[in-house]
Amino acid sequence: MSRKNYLFTSESVSEGHPDKVCDRISDAILDAFIGEEEMARVACETFATTDRVVIGGEVGLSTPEKLDEFMGRVEGIARECVRDIGYEQDGFHYANFELQNYLHAQSAHIAQGVDKDGAGDQGIMFGYAVDETSELMPAPIQYSHAILRNLAHARKSGEASVLGPDSKSQLSVKYEDGKPIGVTSIVLSTQHLDENMSSADVRDVVEPYILKTLPDGWVTPQTEWHVNPTGKFVIGGPDGDAGLTGRKIIVDTYGGAAPHGGGAFSGKDPTKVDRSAAYAARYLAKNVVAAGLAKRCTIQVSYAIGVAKPLSIYCDTYGTGEVSEAAIEKAVSQAFDLTPRGIIEHLQLRRPIYQRTAAYGHFGRAPTDDGGFSWEKTDLVDALKRAV
Repeated sequence: MSRKNYLFTSESVSEGHPDKVCDRISDAILDAFIGEEEMARVACETFATTDRVVIGGEVGLSTPEKLDEFMGRVEGIARECVRDIGYEQDGFHYANFELQNYLHAQSAHIAQGVDKDGAGDQGIMFGYAVDETSELMPAPIQYSHAILRNLAHARKSGEASVLGPDSKSQLSVKYEDGKPIGVTSIVLSTQHLDENMSSADVRDVVEPYILKTLPDGWVTPQTEWHVNPTGKFVIGGPDGDAGLTGRKIIVDTYGGAAPHGGGAFSGKDPTKVDRSAAYAARYLAKNVVAAGLAKRCTIQVSYAIGVAKPLSIYCDTYGTGEVSEAAIEKAVSQAFDLTPRGIIEHLQLRRPIYQRTAAYGHFGRAPTDDGGFSWEKTDLVDALKRAV
């Protein structure tokens, strides 16, 4: 039997965190390639440190000439990402960093399996949903993201212009009878541009936004606050710490509340099941919960490189299911085509919709009219109900 009363902690990082800068650049390059040619292949990695950005990986367009022409656009894409995030500081400025581009054509040995509609790699992917928030996401990670997203908006709008782009949040949430009821501790570390600001000064700036973000009554006099607990935080971003694509996979998913297959998402086109099948698994888990078949659900799928059909489908409803896990496993396989082609077509993943996923989580976001976050729709509910 699962525990009913406990504390659970999750963290998020802002768009200006060094790893997220790299995720953003990798996904912006992916969007640019797919915008140029929807069948483009991309596996792009980015590394950032003081005054330097290094980009590498495999990419593919229909002709070598087209690929050569596109390479000239990569530097401008990277600089625009850094400019939009807000880095104009000594040690990392969007106009001044040195860029090295080592992107090259995709391996023909990888392409041959994908060209036959097979998976772009072997691997296991997980999706998760729970009914403790309206987005069917775990509360600790959902509100950790929301705090940083709201602070970023305040920074860019000028309301809190004293804040810098690099920040992290962490919430310890109290559960009673399996439901989140409050926050026992709040950790917020944020870069600030005024060297004379103390931790107390920073708290005065950020506290109103945090209180506005969290549900009423969640913060009490007993809640512990740790705002910039080490003191001054002026040097931030890649100048303060190196960044790398794909190092924040738990931040990207469920904050540790559910399993993770291990593969990162950013910089990968949808033939890479690390990304597309993880989106599909979330889509299925969310629709299972939205259909009332369970209050909490994990879906796992697995693949072999070059093979289209998933090797396995596994469901766990943690004792909350209205029907058996075996019935749900059968239902999801009937209602949704889990081959790479089926996932891409159903969720319409061959669109330039990925740059926006690079910060504040890939899940728990509202679907957009242009097809972004299509895996967050609950349009499979009726099909699942019929299938069980």
